Amino acid sequence: MSAYDYVLVGGGINSLVAAAVLGKKGARVLLLERNSTIGGCLRTEEITAPGFIHDVMATTLVLFRTSPAYAALGKDLEARGFAFADSPLPTGVLRPDGSSVLFAMDRKRNVATLESLAAGDGIAFAREMDALGGDAPFLFGLLGGSLWSLSTARLVVREAWKRGLRNLAAWAGEALAPARNHLENTYCSDAVHALWAPWVLHTGLGPESAYSAAMARVIAFAIEMAGCPIAIGGARSLLDAFERLIADQGGTIRTSTEAAKVFAGPKGRAAGVRLSNGEAVYARKGVICSTTPNQLYRHLTAEWGPPPKEIAEGLRKFRHGKGNMQIHYALSRAPRWKGDPELAKVALLHLTPGLDGVSRANNEAERGLLPAEPTICVGQPTALDPSRAPPGAAILWLQLPETPRLIKGDAAGILPTPQDGRWTKALREAYADRIEARLASHIENFAEIRLARRTYSPADLEALNVNLEGGDPYGGYCGLDQFFIWRPFKSSTNHRTHIRGLYHIGASVHPGPGLSGGSGFLAASSLE
Repeated sequence: MSAYDYVLVGGGINSLVAAAVLGKKGARVLLLERNSTIGGCLRTEEITAPGFIHDVMATTLVLFRTSPAYAALGKDLEARGFAFADSPLPTGVLRPDGSSVLFAMDRKRNVATLESLAAGDGIAFAREMDALGGDAPFLFGLLGGSLWSLSTARLVVREAWKRGLRNLAAWAGEALAPARNHLENTYCSDAVHALWAPWVLHTGLGPESAYSAAMARVIAFAIEMAGCPIAIGGARSLLDAFERLIADQGGTIRTSTEAAKVFAGPKGRAAGVRLSNGEAVYARKGVICSTTPNQLYRHLTAEWGPPPKEIAEGLRKFRHGKGNMQIHYALSRAPRWKGDPELAKVALLHLTPGLDGVSRANNEAERGLLPAEPTICVGQPTALDPSRAPPGAAILWLQLPETPRLIKGDAAGILPTPQDGRWTKALREAYADRIEARLASHIENFAEIRLARRTYSPADLEALNVNLEGGDPYGGYCGLDQFFIWRPFKSSTNHRTHIRGLYHIGASVHPGPGLSGGSGFLAASSLE
């Protein structure tokens, strides 16, 4: 019988961070992953053609670079082979008429760019970023800290003393504003609106969502400071570094190992995990599950009996957001973008008509429709890391954050609606053709360089990762009523569950989705 201090279920970024942090404290950890490789939404494979290395799902690591987890573990990971690849042009927007706006890791350049679009827009941007920089200790303390804690209470009290209660309430009210109001009231240029509106989609929100303005500001601040980095050699290199670090600390990782249930010890405390093959692994101090609430409470702890009323009610009301779609291309040469030649250097480019286009496509997806003109996020990994493809060749990484989980129709009125609303291979590829036509219209040599395409529908993504229920990559809807102190449930308190010794981490738990490893770091930091 093997006993560990902690057993972790799930091999995504939060579990890896938690295992590494606990290992640094001297704890003996076991991490269980049902798939053949760890990583969760970090997955690197040759999916189009030999020699073309794709991050199948997540790729941009700005949240990890700027996280407390990286501050604590970065040197250890770098010593084990991990490194970032960067572009001085982290993002930009390309509109249907061929006009574009490029955003740099350079405040002076960005101010000049925005000022050239509309007098006063560059000055407004500098003012917004300076204000956010002044708020950063308080704001990031709330966004990334344990909300139900003495440290956060002290943080709020200090800020109330500093600002005064009325001014703090005004600040909070401003933080809850939607991105549309913020963008339209701050910037005169439609091009600037188009630059930032798509980014709120990456937080699981839309331009009309509460607090999406604050997220747009935070993203602008983070990208200007830290860029949109990727991992040299693919996200797999980060996972390899975590594997080495955890092993060097005495921890164990078991892949192709499915957790069937969490079992109780003599005093009703979580005592370990029983695997699908019947084997039991024991945890002296606790079990940590990086799963959705459904996975945790309907499956892993089902044998504990019905959960308390507040948990049952939370499960009943818990809802998922939109799905996601990924499209990957292998290209024989680098794309020649029409318009500004510097488009070829942009790490993450959005193709959209603008703020209204993002709003319309987001609304269509939320109503179960295939958007007629969805926002297309185009990553250019080989512009940052040429090792991702054979010499002279390139890859493109496309993400469609406005994709319905269940399909009720096509907003363009062209594609057929499946009777059961579920994705089929034929519909997936037909919809990808729509996206490809828009992409190709902006690239001069697309037809001659296109070698292969690989597409993943929301259903395909769920098949790759059981936590992506319905293809939702954010661990549940990220609207205000299901976020912050109300994530995942109104009754939730940090990472604790109603079972002693059982802890919940992952995208479904504060501080929410993304590759920061935030919930894993917070949970592990609070444990002995």
